[in-house]
Amino acid sequence: MYNSFITVVCVLEHTHELRLLPEYLQNTFTVVRQHFTDFEFIVVNNNPEASADDAIDQLPDDLKHNVYLLNLSRSTNHNHAVLAGLDRSNGDYTVIFEFDFYQQPELILQLFEHSRSEGADIVYMKARQRQAGAHFRPFYRLFYFILRRYSALEVDEMAHNTRIISRRALNSLLRLRENLRYMKAIYSIVGYKTRCLETDAPLHGRGQESFSERFRTSLIAITSFTTFLRSLLLWIFLFSLVFLIGVIANALKVKFTGVDLFGSAGEPYPGWTFLVILIAIFFATTCLNLYIMSIYLSNIYNEIKQRPLYILESIKRF
Repeated sequence: MYNSFITVVCVLEHTHELRLLPEYLQNTFTVVRQHFTDFEFIVVNNNPEASADDAIDQLPDDLKHNVYLLNLSRSTNHNHAVLAGLDRSNGDYTVIFEFDFYQQPELILQLFEHSRSEGADIVYMKARQRQAGAHFRPFYRLFYFILRRYSALEVDEMAHNTRIISRRALNSLLRLRENLRYMKAIYSIVGYKTRCLETDAPLHGRGQESFSERFRTSLIAITSFTTFLRSLLLWIFLFSLVFLIGVIANALKVKFTGVDLFGSAGEPYPGWTFLVILIAIFFATTCLNLYIMSIYLSNIYNEIKQRPLYILESIKRF
């Protein structure tokens, strides 16, 4: 038995999860009671229309006395619901344990032992495949390409939400009080030694999550943790310069030779050349102003988020 205090956090969002809750708690209780001296369960009810009280009341006393039920006043983002549970965690280690693994409670022990043997502060479950419709797969590929290309984040696209977090890593994570949260990116920002355990359980969306919900989540991640949009404005500005040069060259060539750059005959009208050049210059200038403004807005945005400039993993004396 390990002399450690472990916290298990789960989030209730759908009615089928409410039906599974008693079995979920009993299965995990069997494992943590046998292997840890102290433990607690934090159940976050993110579905105000459903009550979890009856499901917990029917449990044995030695189990339900270790359960803390957090009923949210209204349904919120899944990442915010997870944060509600993490805020109230008291354990030396905290396990975010999804309902996908409720029949494999031994994974909690495996995550803990892997964390101890590898000296890792965060260990997550990694899927070998993603279960998604054909219309979603290009979306996922594009999303993770943008994350890898336009940020310094180390985000594993096959990572489950299930993971174990040490106390010091959790304390650092809770310092990042961002209103727009994408937890996988925040785990990467926190850093610390991170490892994974592979599982055959496929990665899939939560319940009947619609495309619009997934799109909003990806938009939060891209705008909050990457420079993609600022880089996009830069390319638009560079394109506008090339367009400006081409339009001016074409207008002047038509004016003086009567033939455009493509070899087609053209008849210059009075004032036409001046008007085309003026519009092209204003287009390029507008794109330049947008790019400059995006730099200032990006800097302001990074400042008001108040992320810590660094996180100390440990201090040693020799």
